[in-house]
Amino acid sequence: MKLWDKGFSTDKKIDHFTVGNDRELDLVLAKYDVIASKAHAKMLGKVGLVSEDEAKDLVKTLDAIAKDIEKGNFTIEDDFEDMHSKIEFMLTEKLGDTGKKIHSARSRNDQVLVAMQLFLKDELTEIKTQVKTLFDLLMKLADKHKNVLLPGYTHLQIAMPSSFGLWFSAYAESLVDDLYFVQAAHKVADQNPLGSAAGYGSSFPIDRSFTTAEMDFATQKYNVVAAQMGRGKVEKATAFGISSVAATLSKMAMDICLYMSQNFDFISFPNELTTGSSIMPHKKNPDVFELIRAKCNKIQAVPNQLIMIMNNLPSGYHRDLQLVKEVIVPALQDMHACLEMMTFSLKEIKVNKSILDDPKYDYLFSVDTLNELVKSGMPFRDAYKTMGKAIENGNFKPKRDIEHTHEGSLGNLCLEQIKEKMEKVLA
Repeated sequence: MKLWDKGFSTDKKIDHFTVGNDRELDLVLAKYDVIASKAHAKMLGKVGLVSEDEAKDLVKTLDAIAKDIEKGNFTIEDDFEDMHSKIEFMLTEKLGDTGKKIHSARSRNDQVLVAMQLFLKDELTEIKTQVKTLFDLLMKLADKHKNVLLPGYTHLQIAMPSSFGLWFSAYAESLVDDLYFVQAAHKVADQNPLGSAAGYGSSFPIDRSFTTAEMDFATQKYNVVAAQMGRGKVEKATAFGISSVAATLSKMAMDICLYMSQNFDFISFPNELTTGSSIMPHKKNPDVFELIRAKCNKIQAVPNQLIMIMNNLPSGYHRDLQLVKEVIVPALQDMHACLEMMTFSLKEIKVNKSILDDPKYDYLFSVDTLNELVKSGMPFRDAYKTMGKAIENGNFKPKRDIEHTHEGSLGNLCLEQIKEKMEKVLA
């Protein structure tokens, strides 16, 4: 069954190619098609395109379909093109001609749009919750380990003293930046496109403000052509949001993989969070973090994938847009998994409290030792040359009792201020 069936069928090869994996993906989105269909049915009753009783019957049957979806009993057989055709079939099977009226004043185009935007709103809300959970954990770890020093690097060369307080809270504050992008994507998704039909509106006297309120959208995409042009754009906005989060997680996963290495030995995890080798009995591999790194790098490619699908398409609907679904849905699933596993694993992290006892880290303190010369009155450039000669001649004696006091330094992490930034972005 196809919503556009006119009494003839397409070639099976054409059908297979054009449907693709829509049925599988639509199982994820079916819940949202039902939510939108309920709002649409109520609106049809409100404006008189169906009777009050017909509207109630449609809503009641849609509620039953929603329960089937929730229980995992909803399927889309090969006889159906997508979730829309299966749901309309179920309505018609139960209600007869009343079920056939559900499609009045809408198109499959705005059905897909509204279902996807409702889905993305929920997904982005869940991602914000997961990011906040990870943020809270990082801030807790930063406070717990704020006095434990570790090397800071530039060019992967020993540079200056850092601390686990700085390291953990750096990633926490980076997540605040990421949520600016996620919030922007949520705002783009939070505009009701239902009623734009195929992209040019309808001659029926529909009430789009009613469906906007019914589905809890902040506003509607007023211009019907602009609503249709949002297809793919909202997915791209979402992709930029999650790719920002993914970049932070990927970088942290890389740090963790380095720091777990025996050459660094800064951190460790319990055996149950690592994997082994088939031939090397000593191995404790950071597979979880390597996979987080790889999955997050894949996620960072998603905006470009969507750009390549949509680039230079003129206004109006084009079947190319069907492919954005198969890009964004798996990316969101990977994002949820990576956030969950990063939080789950970091709860068990163990830090090495005596890293800098090793004399190979003495040069970390060259800048602090140099600064003492400047404080005593020596011009900075002269102090720099003096310190350089001492290092070259092997006469360097590090000043290890360092004191960093400015905002954001290892001695003044400003954790409360960072928490306030997070609270503001989520407000």
